[in-house]
Amino acid sequence: MTAPDEGRGIAGPRIDDAFRILHVSTGNVCRSPITERLTRHALTHRLGASAAGGLIVESAGTWGHEGAPMEAHAATVLSDFGADPAGFIGRELLDEHVIRADLVLTATRDHRAQVISMGHSAGLRTFTLKEFNRLVRAIDPATLPDPEDSGGVVARARALVQAAAALRGWLLAPSEEADEVHDPYGAPITYFRSIGDEINQALDPVVTALTGVPAGA
Repeated sequence: MTAPDEGRGIAGPRIDDAFRILHVSTGNVCRSPITERLTRHALTHRLGASAAGGLIVESAGTWGHEGAPMEAHAATVLSDFGADPAGFIGRELLDEHVIRADLVLTATRDHRAQVISMGHSAGLRTFTLKEFNRLVRAIDPATLPDPEDSGGVVARARALVQAAAALRGWLLAPSEEADEVHDPYGAPITYFRSIGDEINQALDPVVTALTGVPAGA
């Protein structure tokens, strides 16, 4: 899994043999840094650094604190999970980030709406994290490309996004709240840890679907 542009997590132009995942929250100092670094950690753990190289994980904020480090409690949560918080630098969400992303996962429905409103045909590849979790759990893994085939995890990831987009109108959330990850900014470490657990649980089926490798493998 590539870590483009050290610390920032935002890379250059779209690469045909890569798949870019963009995590979006408000300030890019709490939720999206946690989600970005937990995703990187899980991909590397399941695939190894070289096999995960085609998956580029990034983050940004709709009101991003440009140049800011992640919140100290967010860094603590990542360390709790064994993920690396070092070198992170916050970014404000730009058109170029959305253009380059193959999959955008947001913390809330409002973030999703903001990304889609930017255009760039983002609607079919932008989901809340919990929405994407719900959709991928309904997809039969046997219908996705084998990550061992020539296209590897990149072909599998692209097929997964298409399948999830096709299901979206048929598999609705039980409530509006079901698709939200709340902002822990300014909260005590206990709340940050509860949000970290929530994000980690939501990510687990997503990473399994992307890689074809379950957490315990």
